[in-house]
Order: sequence, then structure tokens, then C-alpha cells
Amino acid sequence: MWAGILRELRYLLTHKWDLSLVTLAPLFIIVLFSSMFYQGKPEHLPIAIIDQDQSELSRSIEKYIRANNTLDIAVISQSPDDVEQLINENKIWGYISIPSGAEQRLVQAKDAEISIAFNQSYFSVGNSISSAMTLSTVQAIAAFMGEDYLQNSLPNIDIPTPNVKISPLYNPSLSYEFYLEPFMIPAILHLLLCCCVAFSVGQELKFKTTAQWLNQRSIFSALFAKNLVYVVIFSLWTWLWMFWLIEVRGWFVAGNVWIILLGQVLFYSAYALISSAVVLATQDLAKSFGFIAVYGGSSLSFAGVTLPLNNAPFFTQFWANIIPYTPYVKLQTQQWVVGSSIAISLLPLAILALYCLLYFAMAYVFLKKYLKAVQL
Repeated sequence: MWAGILRELRYLLTHKWDLSLVTLAPLFIIVLFSSMFYQGKPEHLPIAIIDQDQSELSRSIEKYIRANNTLDIAVISQSPDDVEQLINENKIWGYISIPSGAEQRLVQAKDAEISIAFNQSYFSVGNSISSAMTLSTVQAIAAFMGEDYLQNSLPNIDIPTPNVKISPLYNPSLSYEFYLEPFMIPAILHLLLCCCVAFSVGQELKFKTTAQWLNQRSIFSALFAKNLVYVVIFSLWTWLWMFWLIEVRGWFVAGNVWIILLGQVLFYSAYALISSAVVLATQDLAKSFGFIAVYGGSSLSFAGVTLPLNNAPFFTQFWANIIPYTPYVKLQTQQWVVGSSIAISLLPLAILALYCLLYFAMAYVFLKKYLKAVQL
């Protein structure tokens, strides 16, 4: 097995493009996404206020909007057409419309007819500004009614009012760095890993060097050694990135870090082995890369990370449950973010191990079949 590992390392050292795929490419990905999400969440997103009321209520809303770091008032106008033009040109992300007579209707216990519109075609930005605009507007209305209107209209009556506390759990700062980056890096690195393994196995078939690959080694140890090299390399890159995120950026692990590391090894192993199996089955790199693009490239979308699986069609549910990325996401969330007990994470860990055994068995069978065909 050690001879197989050394042979694979020599292969990487003598082939610069292959070496760059396991060194420069992962480094570029980690630097790129770490830089992209470094600020945590978008701030000072430009919006507009359509102020046709010109009242104390309008000034209160403007005050609370300016106090919200997520938002930045780009323009205050009385013309809806001008603001609509700005949002169509993507110069602002949304607007708050305060129609004429809004304050008068509000103090008469009528609908103030204040409306909020935002660009939801940019999903994350749309969610951010909609929440910020809604919160600031509601706070402004409450402050106006309590401090500017009712305080001057009603006698001082000490009546307790109910308070509702809203607390976001596990990611209170709503940071994209802590939400998206831990999913994006493994999702991209495992796809790169699949390509590296597929190309390495494909080269053995293309140049008919399987005899050298299996020289005095069993099929088991030959497969294990080849895949292990890439699993270790990409695991090390992932651990280096985790060191940056945890030790430098300060995103602590709420659960057990060793379970996450073990899960990553099994996660990368599963994808490496399925890549080996596909290449050995098809004996065609073009077809193999096509399968990898579909099977590995769809991981982030079908694992319930960015798009919910609730009430999803049967095919979506089925696909989500046949990719190793899904149980890995559950394990990572449980241990890194939530701090679940180890017993809860044993199930996704066992599923990952089952994937590894299944895909190793497939690769073993296909390699054995290929060797028999070559001998005939």
C-alpha cells in the first residue's frame, strides 16, 4: 500500500497540471471564498424612500433607517417613477413608500398605507433588506406613536406593556461567513477531488499502466492507496481552512471537532471512490466527468443548504438522499453550529461510512472486471 501511495505522489510531482489541481486550485478556492465572505454580511445596501407625506412620521422612519447598518438611504424622493427607475437599473435594492396622509391615518387608527418593495431576484440581498426595512419601519412607527403622539395626547398612565424578545439561534449576527462558507468550501473541494481522482484513474486506463499500478499489490490495496492520497491532500486543505475560520476568524466549534474531521475524511473518501468506480465502469473520461458534474456539482443545491427540501418533489428528495454531501451537511451543522451530542451525529457518520463501503465495492468489482477483459 505504501508503494502505491509513493507511486501516486511521484505521479503528481512529475505532472505539473495534476500537481496544480491539488495545490494551487484548492488554495485559490479557499482564498477566494474567505475573501468573499470576510465581512460577514452585506451592509449599507442602497434603498430609497418615497416620502409624499412630509410628516413627523416620515422623519421618524428616516431616522431609524439611517440607524440600521444594513441599509443606506440613496435618495429621498416624492416621485414614485424616479424611484422605480432606480430599482430597475439596480442602483437601489428596494424602497419604502410613505403616501400622503399616512401620519393622519395612523393616529386615527386607520391603515397608514405604508408599503415596502424590494428586489427579490437577488435572493440573499432581498431577504437582508426586506428584514431590515421592515424592522426599522415598525420601530419608527412604534417610536412615533409612543414618543411623539400618544405622549402628548394621553395622561401619564403607568401601564405595563408586553415585550416580545426575538433571538436568532446559532448565528445571531446573521453572518454569511458562518452560514455559507462552511458549506461552500467542502462543496467545491469535493468536486475538484472527484476530477483529480477520475483523471488519475483514467490515465491508468488510457496509457495501459494498470499492471504497474497493481504491481505486486492486491486490487484492494491499489484502489485504497490511489484514493487515499487525494483524500488526505484535500482533507489537509480543508483543515487548513478550518484553522483560519476557527482560530483566526473566531468561529468556534460548538460540538466535537474530531467528529467533523472524521466526517470529512469519510465524505471525501466516498466521492473519491465513486469517481474511481465511474471511470472504471465507463472507461471514458468524458462520460465520467459528465457524471461527476451532475452527481457532485448538484450537492450544494440538493442538500437543503441553500434551497429547502420541505415539500420538495419526490425526485428532489430522492436525489438529496443518494449524495454523500447531504449526511455530511447534517453532521457538520450538528457539531459545528448547534453543538449536538455525539450520539445524534452517529447516524450521518454511519451513512457516510456506508457510502464509502458501497462505492469501494463498486470500484473493486469494476476494476476486477476490467482486468479480466484486458487479460482476455
